[in-house]
Amino acid sequence: MNRRLIRPNLSEIKEKMKSEQIKKKLHPPFDTFAENYYYLKQMNKKTPVAVVFIDGERVEGTIEWYDRNCIKVNRDDAPNLLVYKSNIKYILKLDESREEADRSPERTK
Repeated sequence: MNRRLIRPNLSEIKEKMKSEQIKKKLHPPFDTFAENYYYLKQMNKKTPVAVVFIDGERVEGTIEWYDRNCIKVNRDDAPNLLVYKSNIKYILKLDESREEADRSPERTK
């Protein structure tokens, strides 16, 4: 009985390898630049914002500039501040915060 050795064609193997590489999902980008977009928008419009710190203290002003680790808050009635982002709990627009205060249940009583 004759046995025949079956060898796969190398071009077929290369095509399978290429298709497997294409099927792998790429990781999403690490940096979405959403934070940069937000800061630039607030800086250009000179939107008054309230910066609330982790300890509950609140500072009001406009964002003058930012970098990777901190933002500069420009205040009219007080000295300007350089605030580390790690100490910020959240930032909100003053117009929105006043609307929220008006909608709070305590005001309706």
